Amino acid sequence: MAVRAYIGIGSNLGRSHDNCLEAVDRLSAVPATRLAAVSPWYASRPVGVVGQGWFVNGVAGLETGLPARELLRHLLRIEAEMGRVRKKRWEARIIDLDLLLYGSRRICDNDLTVPHPRMHERRFVLVPLVDLDPDLVHPDLGVPVGSLLAGLDAEGQELFPLKAGSACAS
Repeated sequence: MAVRAYIGIGSNLGRSHDNCLEAVDRLSAVPATRLAAVSPWYASRPVGVVGQGWFVNGVAGLETGLPARELLRHLLRIEAEMGRVRKKRWEARIIDLDLLLYGSRRICDNDLTVPHPRMHERRFVLVPLVDLDPDLVHPDLGVPVGSLLAGLDAEGQELFPLKAGSACAS
């Protein structure tokens, strides 16, 4: 049976918007998976670090027959194929694909935590997720993502919608 999974997409190296669009194309080619929806794209300041370029962020909704761990392997493969090299946490990146939600399931392993542990604190995740489904309930918190967003301070986490066809490079 297919599960609705939500993938956070971000980039702040190179042609960030193009990188995100390429990632969506690659997500649509993942076996046993159908691209169901893609949010609008937003520009945002990096959170938790200084001295980096702005990000382009969005969220994709997938219908997948893959187990969560196998879906994660495909996300990591896409990142690597696009040139991401992981050196340290929260560094600038050509592409970042985060498994935010996998249905209403909770997974807590050494290398996979779903729901994503910080998604409820980050406007760059919640705004595009709300664009796709404001009534979607966070499995751990039992609260719709629209309510989580409404309760989150925008200070320091402003988002700016990208216009269709715009390019945003870091």
